[in-house]
Formats: sequence, structure tokens, C-alpha cells
Amino acid sequence: MSKVIDLNKSVYELAKEYPEIVDLMAGIGFTEIRKKPVLHSVGKIMTIPKGAVMKNIPMEKIRTAFEEAGFTLLDGEPCKQNEEAAATLLAEEKTQREQEKTNLTAEERNRLLKSYLTRLGEGEDLESVRRDFVSRFKDVEAGEIMKAEQDLIRGGAPIAQVQKLCDVHSALFHGKTREEKIANAENAARAAMQKERAYTSCLQIKGHPLALFKRENDELKHRIATAKKQLEEGQDIGEELAKIRDLSIHYAKKGDLLYPHLQVKYAIEGPSKVMWTVDDEIRDEMASLCTDPNHGDSWKERAGKVLDRADEMIYKEENILFPICAVNFSEEEWRQIYHDEKDYAICFGVKPEIWEDAERESTSSEVSIRTERTEEKVAPSGEVVLGGGHLTLEQLNAMLNTIPLELTFVDADDINRFFNESEGPKFFKRPSMAIDREVYSCHPPKIEPIVREIIEVFKSGKVSEVPVWMEKGGHAVLVRYIAVRDKEGKYIGTLEAVQDMEFAREHFKKK
Repeated sequence: MSKVIDLNKSVYELAKEYPEIVDLMAGIGFTEIRKKPVLHSVGKIMTIPKGAVMKNIPMEKIRTAFEEAGFTLLDGEPCKQNEEAAATLLAEEKTQREQEKTNLTAEERNRLLKSYLTRLGEGEDLESVRRDFVSRFKDVEAGEIMKAEQDLIRGGAPIAQVQKLCDVHSALFHGKTREEKIANAENAARAAMQKERAYTSCLQIKGHPLALFKRENDELKHRIATAKKQLEEGQDIGEELAKIRDLSIHYAKKGDLLYPHLQVKYAIEGPSKVMWTVDDEIRDEMASLCTDPNHGDSWKERAGKVLDRADEMIYKEENILFPICAVNFSEEEWRQIYHDEKDYAICFGVKPEIWEDAERESTSSEVSIRTERTEEKVAPSGEVVLGGGHLTLEQLNAMLNTIPLELTFVDADDINRFFNESEGPKFFKRPSMAIDREVYSCHPPKIEPIVREIIEVFKSGKVSEVPVWMEKGGHAVLVRYIAVRDKEGKYIGTLEAVQDMEFAREHFKKK
């Protein structure tokens, strides 16, 4: 009799029922399932269809593999929405290609750009798309490209599909080689940004966050050029690649300080949905290459490709991301970013410079905001009254900051309300600008669905805790997501507690 897989069940439940599916799913692309901590935590809230969407694995491929292994799949959650959205976009693209108009409206330009980006994302030959683009467009602005990407995302296109565009859309507007003149499209985009003079002005301020990002990029360019030359000469670039891995710090700062703020404050979603994901892919591939002892032809080919991607990302940062941030972010916001940036390690040996105006400007605005939040809970005596006693605000802050955990509290509306401020290095950076911001905006696209799923099951009452074990920076780390409920059991938020468990590992080694 055929073994039945209910797609409504969690991966953990299915693996418990049929242990052989662990190897089966790993072979399809769900490699993390072999890690028991992942299976016993995230696996309890993740279904196969949801995992398929996250990993960008077609359900047909999964169905075929399971059926060949003697399983029958019972349809569960609908997971064809993304496919239908992509089909709609393709139909829209074909309609637009049939229209031969010389003068395009803004709406028509947007629809055509979306169609070109969709074709690229689906793997169509770059040159064929470039020919269509050149025949219809003399130039294009960065804002138009960004809007087209955002519309694709909002229309339901798979993020994995749209993220491909981050690597190929610049090629659409570039010449065939680096030596060729930059295409009119990107020239126009850069000129539009320069009209605002915002980006240039930021770079001229000593110590400004964008000035630091630019200096880091200059060093990264040099290191990439060195590695590429060594690769062409047949040298082993393992040592040079290890130096380039510092880009993970650079990318982490973008992910914590720029992408979420653009998305939440200014509704500019493209970078957070697309570039952020590509950052993660570059960083992960670098890590994989640096830990692989076999530096054969395949390794060299992968190394060349990831260096090209990192080089392209520099271009996108300096011609799209940074100018957009410069135009939109206020002086006060840049000062907050400047102070938050101090929590990060030095990248590529590029030491931050002092921004004198930001240093002179007190952080009183941040303090006043926090004071306003707490005033309602402060008793007339000047103490915070709690169920188990009463403390001064100073005592409460000191106590929370002394606890050897990184604590985050997210309220019932999924808004970040509190981070403790313990001294020393942190596994997960918590910029002050993330306070009062939706928690999902603080996570990369590949992690966001997992966070949503955890909070969803907390709200449903089905689960009250999800532990996740990981290795980070050579340390064993335990991340506990805990549902916070009132005396009546009503969900009021989620607590994230991050603990360095290396001391325990070292302790038991001595036993």
C-alpha cells in the first residue's frame, strides 16, 4: 500500500512518521532537514509547501521525487499563487510586446520594464531582452527600475525570481564590457541622483555613514581586483578570498541599518526584498568556498562567479541604494545610523572616522522617546511598579542590561518594543532605529517567513516556545523564541532570548 504524505502536517510530524523522508527531502534541496536542531524547532512549524516556496523548489519536483519513492501526496495548503502571479506577469509582458508605440506613458513604461525584468528572471537570454529594451527605450531612471521591482513583489512574484533580477538587470543597462560606455539608461539614473546632490554631499562629510560605506567599498574593489588577477594567473586565491569575507560585516550593516528603514519609513521595498537576499547568497557562498579544502576547477569557477557578484553589488550600492538613501534619509536619521554603526566590527581594516556634528549632538531625542514610553508606567514616587515589587528606572535598566542574554520583546502587533543594552559584542545587532518598527522588517527575506510562522503559531496558542541552536562566530548559541501571555493566557507578545552557550560546551569538555 502506498505511504500517504499529508501536506498539511509539519515536516517534523512527517519525518517522525516516515524517517526515510529526511534523506529524500535533503536530496531534493532541503539540506537543513538533516540538522536535528532545525528539524526539532523550525520543522515543527514548517510544512512542505511552505518550505518549497521559501527554497524556490517547484512542487512538481517534490511530488515526482516522493511518488518515485512510493509515497502519495495529499494536497494541502495552496501553493500555486506565485506560479499564477508569474503567469499573469508573463501574459502582461506578451501583451506589451505586441504594442508598438513610440511615445510611452509612465504606466506603459512601468509595464514594459516589469515585462523585461520578468523575462530575465525566468532565464531568457539577456541579448534578446536587451534588443527589445533598446528598441523601446532611449533611457530609464533608477527610480523606474526600483518601482518595477517593487510592483513585481507586490503582485505576488516569487522573491527568489525577483532576486535574480538584481544580478541581471544591471547587465541589461550595462555595455558588454567594463570598458564600454555606461548605457544611457544607467547614465540617466545616476544623473538624476546627482541633481539632488545628496549623495555627493554625504560623501563630503567626514565620518558620515555613507562615507564609511564608500571607503569600505573602495577597499573591497581593490581586494576583488587582486583576487581576480591571481585567479587569471592560475594562483590559489584561498587566502585572498578569506580577506574578502569581511564583506559580511558591510552587508550586515546594510541589512540592519539601511534596508529595513527604506522599506518601513519610505515604502521603498526593492532593496530589502531583492538586494538583501543577494547579499546573503554572496556571503554564504564566500563562507562555503573558504571552508572547502578542494580548490579544483569547480571551486575556481564558483570563486570567479561570486567575485563578479560582489563587484556588481558595489555598483548597485553606489548607483542605486546609497543615492536613494541619501535623498530620503533625514540628518537626524543619519546621526542615529552613525551611532548604531559603532556596534559593528571594523570592516576591511577601514576605521570609522569621527562625525563631529553627530558627536556634539546629544542623543537626547532617543532618550526622550524612551522616556515618553515609560512615563505611563512610572509611579508618582518615581519608581516602576511591577507585580513582584518596585524599582527605579535606573535599577530596572541596569538589571535588564546585566542579564547575560540578548533580549528582544515584540508586542502583540508584531512591533519591536524593547532591546536590552548589555555591554560587549552581540550575536545579533539591534539598532535603535528598529524600535517601534515591525519585527519582520529586521530580517532578511529568507528568514522572514520563519519568523512569521513562529509568531503565528504563538498567537494560535498551539506552541509557546521554539528553541533554535546554531553556530555563530565559533560559538554555540541558543536562540529561544518564547510566547508571552498574561494571567488569562492572552498572547501579548514574543520574547527572543539569545544566549552564548560556549561556556557550557567548554564546561562539559573538562568533565
